[in-house]
Amino acid sequence: MPKLLLAEDDPTMVSLLSTLLKMEGFEVVALDANADVPAAVKSEKPDFMLMDVNIGKQNGLDLLRVIRRDSENAGVRIVMASGYNVKEECLERGANHFLLKPFMPDDLLKLLK
Repeated sequence: MPKLLLAEDDPTMVSLLSTLLKMEGFEVVALDANADVPAAVKSEKPDFMLMDVNIGKQNGLDLLRVIRRDSENAGVRIVMASGYNVKEECLERGANHFLLKPFMPDDLLKLLK
């Protein structure tokens, strides 16, 4: 079962995505807005990660840079999401994909499969 780490600060989104992804056969680990995201990536060793560009008071772009600096995380497929079109910045910092919010759950599932 592929593991997905969810770094999103909107509780409704977390609930909806967790339910959907579990139904699609993913093990979902949801982080709260104040979590140490790089440490969670290291300990959970997810196959995929969905991270909001603005997660609580943290900057997802900075977190992405830190995560990608660690060679152990090279295999993690990271999808960044935001209500702003910051696709270029996300891809430059090491994201595999970018989703503009609001996105359809099917768009996320296509990227993950």
